[in-house]
Amino acid sequence: MDLDGNKRVFQRLGHSSDNRNQKVCFNWRAGKCDRYPCPYLHRELPQPQPARNGTASSKRPHGFAEEQQTARRNPNFGSSSSWGRVNGGGVGGRIVKKTEKVCNYWVQGNCTYGERCRYLHSWCTGGCFSLLTQLEGHQEAVTGIVIPSGSDKLYTGSKDKTVRVWDCQSGQCAGVINLGGEVGCMLSEGPWVFVGLPNVVKAWNIQTATDLSLSGPVGQVYALVVGNDLLYSGTQDGTILAWRFNAASNSFDPAATLKGHTLAVVTLVVGANRLYSGSMDHSIRVWSLESLQCLQTLSEHTSVVMSVLCWDQFLLSCSLDKTIRVWAAAESGNLEVTYTHNEEHGLLTLCGMHDSEAKPVLLCSCNDNCVRAYDLPSFSERGKIFSKLEVRSIQIGPGGLFFSGDGTGKVRVWNWLVEPIATA
Repeated sequence: MDLDGNKRVFQRLGHSSDNRNQKVCFNWRAGKCDRYPCPYLHRELPQPQPARNGTASSKRPHGFAEEQQTARRNPNFGSSSSWGRVNGGGVGGRIVKKTEKVCNYWVQGNCTYGERCRYLHSWCTGGCFSLLTQLEGHQEAVTGIVIPSGSDKLYTGSKDKTVRVWDCQSGQCAGVINLGGEVGCMLSEGPWVFVGLPNVVKAWNIQTATDLSLSGPVGQVYALVVGNDLLYSGTQDGTILAWRFNAASNSFDPAATLKGHTLAVVTLVVGANRLYSGSMDHSIRVWSLESLQCLQTLSEHTSVVMSVLCWDQFLLSCSLDKTIRVWAAAESGNLEVTYTHNEEHGLLTLCGMHDSEAKPVLLCSCNDNCVRAYDLPSFSERGKIFSKLEVRSIQIGPGGLFFSGDGTGKVRVWNWLVEPIATA
């Protein structure tokens, strides 16, 4: 009887009194060890107890209309000097693990390691939000998500040239609208749903079923926003077009053309009686909503400005230059950078919201297929959301819900947890 051989088998499968002189089998890690008995370990060496991540099913059979209290929106950060200062970090001072990867076998539904698997069996980390359901149907990247106020329908637009309408109660697709052109962006305002397409903006009134086409854009429409009773669109040729609604004729009349950017305008936001536009020309322009004149050009970014966001008295911007910049008004009235947050990857979109405790949180999508959640104003990391391809669109929903759309065409519905899952 090979007693030594049995001892080696026991040691490689179970605990050993001393792991320091043992090695993990390289072939076992690759899933192709055929030695029996093998002189090396067929298990990982003990590690410090990792943070436990909240798990969430990738699908649920029911809808996503949840009845929860909506977080109030009244942030107060004090002075601009509080940006980037971490006080404990995260929820309860816990530290979020920063090196994670979703298990490919778990995604396919056939991982046999269970809790022993070295990789994540969840689409998110941090324990502060959970995946409610996944909406499948789009064949290409999701570029717009809107849920009109008071509606029980969710509208999603994609590069597959369609808009899909989803029932919020059942989570089922209630209709598909073929548009003949790639959807560049979407916006809902009152009863209206606006869709940015090549050379046109579609406008649908979901109450009266009115269907309008707003002509004038040259090239793809990448951004839409409403401010001071005007609808603004950012277009591929660098211009910003404005329309005003004419109630008498039930139509939108051209109102203005704002010129200054030299390349496509890809993001727009309104705040503090200003219109802010971000462009592929690496700049942000500040426009007066009253005079529609350009008041200032911000040129600190060194690559495409992908998203701009107004939060309290600050302007936040992100870029493919791997930075998020926080802007505040100086004594002169002009905006200046008051804080710069650096990432390891280019940034695609920003979304500001509140967690279940009404604390301000910034969601940042990067081109490493991750969405990072940061507390504001400290920028301490709360958690991550993972996707197979980059997330192009994030939209706030009612009652603690939010939505993400990625490059594969999937739309995911997330919910902020009232009591975060312990991760320590």
